Amino acid sequence: MLDIVIKKNLPDFVLDVRFSVPNNTLVLFGPSGCGKTTTLRCIAGLSKPDAGHIICNERVLFDDQQSIFVPPRDRHIGYMFQEYALFPHMNVQKNILYGVKNASDNSDSLFKELMNLLKINHLIDRPVVTLSGGEKQRVALARALMARPEILLLDEPLSALDEQIRIELQSELKNMQHILNIPFVLVTHNWDEAQALGDQIIFMDQGRQIRQPDCLKFEV
Repeated sequence: MLDIVIKKNLPDFVLDVRFSVPNNTLVLFGPSGCGKTTTLRCIAGLSKPDAGHIICNERVLFDDQQSIFVPPRDRHIGYMFQEYALFPHMNVQKNILYGVKNASDNSDSLFKELMNLLKINHLIDRPVVTLSGGEKQRVALARALMARPEILLLDEPLSALDEQIRIELQSELKNMQHILNIPFVLVTHNWDEAQALGDQIIFMDQGRQIRQPDCLKFEV
């Protein structure tokens, strides 16, 4: 369970959100610049809220009243960035294993399992610069999951993909969430994607949660 109360002063508005995520997928949906990615960054510890708390499985990651701020490396959170953030000078295997501190039989087993689940065994020695968008997405997801995170954050994970690959990977993401049984928090401004992936959907505008809008009026 992930429990979030975040307030943060931003240049154009105050980010003010509160929500809880059991072991399912919550989608933050809204127009570009509404505070979705900042919310993810606060959960990951890459940005510090001004007030509130962030609690994962009863472990306090942030609490302004108690002066608690756990650094990103100690939060056990996987983060899949919008641009994937893969290392261009490394091949697929080295990218996926980059964050593994100590190799073990367990990490070897997880690596093989992820390669099979994401159907990227044939890419293991390929330089990432030669991969398609869908292949990069799978590699970035595998790298995020190699850390055995307690939460997975996904920032516009399918935005750069064509429609056919997007639909295929939506199915794979839902399957991965069911297998891992951890909270997924996903950012998108694509309504079809939000509906396909979200067990819960939070609508955001100017840093605040709002009632369900007329989605066609969003400028994305």
